[in-house]
Amino acid sequence: MSERNLVRGVLAGVAGGLVASWVMNQFMAGPGKTLTEVVLTPAEKLQQQAEAEEKERTGEPDATMKAADAIVNLATGGEHLSYEGKQRGGAIVHYAFGGVMGGVYGGLAEYSSTVRSGFGTSFASALFAGADLVAVPVLKLSGSPEGEPRAALVTPYAAHLVYGVTTEAVRRLMRRFI
Repeated sequence: MSERNLVRGVLAGVAGGLVASWVMNQFMAGPGKTLTEVVLTPAEKLQQQAEAEEKERTGEPDATMKAADAIVNLATGGEHLSYEGKQRGGAIVHYAFGGVMGGVYGGLAEYSSTVRSGFGTSFASALFAGADLVAVPVLKLSGSPEGEPRAALVTPYAAHLVYGVTTEAVRRLMRRFI
């Protein structure tokens, strides 16, 4: 790595976080579904499928969609997004959060080998715990993970590990050039 530089580290981290957010989505749509099939019991699969069908039937938004709606509501003094607006806004929230967290990681990684430990997986684990297990339920963007079978957390955690490794790989590559 070239000489330590906070701005270059943040920029490389943002690039890594954005790419990693896309890779994370691809993981959830492909290998993540397979992983879920492997780790859940038949009863847990049925329960999760029924919950997903109910959310689809009622049009219940996911956490990123709820966050997008809350941001618009706060910024406009009371307006809400349509369901389609929540879908678009949810994607924006996902990528914005991934980019910002990548930037935080990239900045910290410039000065700490501990942050880079596990090729991004330590950071990804902290991010999963802080965001998915604590912040999202506290902000009432989703229910508490306490009611979920532990196996149901395997795929989201694995997706965060994919995010962390991808962020670190792209960050390292970018720091060679900037």
